[in-house]
Amino acid sequence: MMGKTSRASRLAVLLLSGTILAGCSEINLFAHGAKSAVGGETPPPPSASASSNYKVGKPYQVAGVWYYPQEDFAYDETGIASWYGPDFHAKLTANGEVFDQNAVTAAHKTLQMPSIARVTNLENGRSIILRINDRGPFVHGRIIDLSRRSAQLLGIEGKGTAKVRVQILPEESRALAGKIKPDTSGNEPKVAQAAPRGSVQAESLPPPPGSKANTSVPELASSNPVQPQRGMTVDAVERELATQEVRSVPIRPTNIYVQAGSFSRHDNANRLAARLSRVGKAQITQASVQGKPVFRVRLGPMANVEDADRTLEAVVAAGSQDARVVVD
Repeated sequence: MMGKTSRASRLAVLLLSGTILAGCSEINLFAHGAKSAVGGETPPPPSASASSNYKVGKPYQVAGVWYYPQEDFAYDETGIASWYGPDFHAKLTANGEVFDQNAVTAAHKTLQMPSIARVTNLENGRSIILRINDRGPFVHGRIIDLSRRSAQLLGIEGKGTAKVRVQILPEESRALAGKIKPDTSGNEPKVAQAAPRGSVQAESLPPPPGSKANTSVPELASSNPVQPQRGMTVDAVERELATQEVRSVPIRPTNIYVQAGSFSRHDNANRLAARLSRVGKAQITQASVQGKPVFRVRLGPMANVEDADRTLEAVVAAGSQDARVVVD
């Protein structure tokens, strides 16, 4: 069991006092579905600046879609996670590191690299801390691409996808940003191929969680995680993440929706809902963002991820390019 000092707190101390994790370099993106090198080919080495740069990056385009990286220490979003592994093992990540499918890492389309985040599986209550060091997934309806090990710890590997919550840990991520030299080039890739649909198997989600069976989470093999010490190496930091205990958190029933748009004016939301009538019955819900009312146009709830993917494609084809899958 975890001691009085939380895993996040220990990691914060580690980042603030020790040698920092490998940082960012010029991007050499293979992008989660783009063609990778032939098996057996020697992977290109990371650049000489891979351990000294912090990357946010300029807007970039993949498969006709523009993405806008930004530094965000308050990021907190729910959606669908996927995972990637063998096809990219030992290839370069978007920040110039060598991807290790057995490390506790993940890819995100826009967050600063590297950063530290907590990812919680909203279907079984498993929750872990990981490091974001890559770009992706470039598939509609996914918010994060987990390494194979991260997917195993969260109980996602067999299913391929799951409903998740992704939360940046601001203290730990700021420690990274403050210790690593910024990359002033800001370059992001302009061309890459979208991940093929067949690379992730979308399955029907289970009934709404809540039973005790869904919140019983096994710990990792190691029950004695590395304690942070001044001057810890990059490898030691990786071991700290690798030997963490999987946390079990309470979960509530959630549903999957396709959100076609969000507006400050109700009449604009009405017009979009009417335009989408040939796709399905859209509902308009009111929410508050920073104290101001917004009107969200959503279709659903969806029975499973596969249905959400089909509906999302139809909504995008109908002209709502910013539509996305949300979990609520």
